[in-house]
Amino acid sequence: MTEFVLTLISAALINNFVLHWPLGVDSLLAGTRRQVHALGLATLSLMLIVGVIGHAIWQWLLLPLHLEALRLFVFLPLSVLLIAPLLQLLARWLPRLSFDGLWPLLLGNAGVLGLALINAQNDQGLLHAAALSLGAGLGFWLVLSLFCDLRERTADNDIPLPFRGLPIDLISAGLMAAIFLGFSGLVKT
Repeated sequence: MTEFVLTLISAALINNFVLHWPLGVDSLLAGTRRQVHALGLATLSLMLIVGVIGHAIWQWLLLPLHLEALRLFVFLPLSVLLIAPLLQLLARWLPRLSFDGLWPLLLGNAGVLGLALINAQNDQGLLHAAALSLGAGLGFWLVLSLFCDLRERTADNDIPLPFRGLPIDLISAGLMAAIFLGFSGLVKT
């Protein structure tokens, strides 16, 4: 249980998929204020499902058949084919959140595919894969929420013209990454 919690905290805070490894940055920069929680929840769910199912396919299908080289060709369709049913299911369960227009953001999120590939590379068991998937999804949701709040605060400030828009967003993301580096001493393995 301790390993599960440490992996979860490590994936969410220390080895964050958006800030530590720049996976899923496109969804971060394209997300709007009204979609923050819907996109965070959808990404969390997709990462958890793809991470666990991808690990099971890796362990029980690709490794026994010696088809390790096909992992990209298996994990990519897995992540793409689960997006539409997941969004329909979440829209049915949570009608208050707007899941409209999230399909392209989830499709272009490299964090989901990267997570499946990292789970296959680590090969530490299903519990570790589930913890890494859950932590990566929670970390994405946390960074997305913080980044959206930071965007709102900078929108009202007097920012020089060359830094408005994408440049200030990238500078903000870089500063957030530096702040998250402070968590690196939190978990010692």
